[in-house]
Amino acid sequence: MAAKKQQKVITRRKKFIKVDIPTINSQVELIGESPKQVENKTIKLDLTRQLKGKSVEGTFRIKIEEDKPIAQPFKIRLMPYFIRRMIRKRISYVEDSFEAPTQNSLIKIKPFIITRKRVSRAVRKTIRNKAKNWIEDYLAERTDEEIFNEILSNKFQRPLSLTLKKTYPLSLCEIRILQIVRPLKPEEVPKITKKKKIEITETPSKIEEGLDQFKEIEEEKIKKAEKEMKETQEKATKKEGEDKSDLKKDLEEAKKKIAEKKKAKEEKEKEKKE
Repeated sequence: MAAKKQQKVITRRKKFIKVDIPTINSQVELIGESPKQVENKTIKLDLTRQLKGKSVEGTFRIKIEEDKPIAQPFKIRLMPYFIRRMIRKRISYVEDSFEAPTQNSLIKIKPFIITRKRVSRAVRKTIRNKAKNWIEDYLAERTDEEIFNEILSNKFQRPLSLTLKKTYPLSLCEIRILQIVRPLKPEEVPKITKKKKIEITETPSKIEEGLDQFKEIEEEKIKKAEKEMKETQEKATKKEGEDKSDLKKDLEEAKKKIAEKKKAKEEKEKEKKE
């Protein structure tokens, strides 16, 4: 019998491939043969150190740009134990879940809001509706990268909390979950409405006249306020004088009554002796 031919098995060495994460400004090493093998893989990272104590878990999807693997954020999740730590007694929390389009894709977002004290159902409903309207308008004007960066740097939550504090003061305003659902078609991309800029068509002389009129109005208001202050002070002094005179009269009447009572007692004692 002829000897069997030995087949050589070619094994490629795996190596560490560096993956850049621009949102965190850091790198991660993955094991693989080539950057193409790492494409479309997901990475889960704990971002508590980067966010200074706020425990957030981020999932990133790897894409190849210019023959280099780059991890882009796909999902952000606020850890449940962080929310449990923030909840206290005698408070109300508001949460919501909805989908809204950005300039790149459709995003699922879940805001989580905690009020300082217990609140009625009507107040919670107004906070929920205001938050939803504000978030939809905010997302429609920005890309996915901008939104993820702003949420991680807390630039997204600050203006939202300021707008909601007008209805009722808050103790926490966070995004619990942010996730990309699917990329949008070019027809579905929302149009950015440009805000109208106020153009100054008046001449500088007219502007100066308007400023002078404004100054005159302010001066008149100050004079009125000073007059009111003087009138109140005069009224207060008059009332003090009247009160003092009334007190003197009351004291004199009391003295007279005491003297009359003494005289009556003395007369009674004299009558008894007689």
